[in-house]
Amino acid sequence: MKRVFSGVKPTGHLTLGNYLGAMRRWAAVDQHEADALFCIVDLHALTVDHDPARVRRLSRQAATLLLAAGLDPKLCTVFVQSHVDEHARLSYLLECVATDGEMRRMIQYKEKAARERGRGGSVRLSLLTYPVLMAADILAYGTDQVPVGDDQTQHVELARDLAVRFNQRYGHTFVVPRATPPQVAARVMNLQDPTAKMGKSDNSGPGIVYLLDEPDVVRKKVMRAVTDSGREVVYDRAAQPGVANLLEILAACTGGNPSELSGVYESYGALKSATAEAVVEVLRPVQEKHRELCADPGYVEGVLRDGAERARAMARPVVDAAYRAIGLLPASAATTAAAAADIEVTA
Repeated sequence: MKRVFSGVKPTGHLTLGNYLGAMRRWAAVDQHEADALFCIVDLHALTVDHDPARVRRLSRQAATLLLAAGLDPKLCTVFVQSHVDEHARLSYLLECVATDGEMRRMIQYKEKAARERGRGGSVRLSLLTYPVLMAADILAYGTDQVPVGDDQTQHVELARDLAVRFNQRYGHTFVVPRATPPQVAARVMNLQDPTAKMGKSDNSGPGIVYLLDEPDVVRKKVMRAVTDSGREVVYDRAAQPGVANLLEILAACTGGNPSELSGVYESYGALKSATAEAVVEVLRPVQEKHRELCADPGYVEGVLRDGAERARAMARPVVDAAYRAIGLLPASAATTAAAAADIEVTA
């Protein structure tokens, strides 16, 4: 079977965009058609100023929501990144293959670094190098496909480049992965700014529908969504981004087509009302399952423990092979040599 790897970063509460753009497909398709691993990439949350307790809380919440969304630990591997040492082990090796220029060309680094400097803050080195850690996340498991949105495609391309370069210099070690963008609802936009992604790290709360928002909160956010000048409901992403966003969300929730749905509604109010109810219904089973799982925290802990064990067993042979290929002395050989030297000195 092909191997699929993807993850979520615990830097904010998971959103409708995370669910429609990725999590729902992971549960409905990827875990059934592939040897799939889904990871809470908590190490990535440390690249900016953070509250340690919040990172732990969001990591647990994200794991619980992945299971509530339908991921089945009997079909896939769900785990926390920091529970598997091979991610950090491989990351340093790949830093020895990557270049400074590659890191500084990463779009997300440029944007986040500019925001940090604009606030008068300093930029952590990890913000520059974390795409290499992301490459290690992928390459450690012999991943074939990485389902990502278009904002993460550049990082998968880096993983490909590093895998090819490592293989050419030190011998074939890594599978060269490829990005597989989702076909539907790949990018749900902010309800208050339909030109911007609905991101979980965004502070514009009214424009973001979180997976755990109460139904009335969801309705209020959708009904207050920014639309466009004019009154006609037309699906035109360029000319009417607000209406187009609502139509795409409605289509993703109901299995419809945005263009066809645009002819059903005669007013923005009717479109908003229908979209709000569709979102509430899509989130209802996820929220119900989340409540069940929260009542049994031991189950979630067990899933993460077992997932880390399986992930470690998959990653360790690959990372050990990379260590040998790049020229590092195997631990067993180093121990034997040290023992022999100690015997000679003693003698």
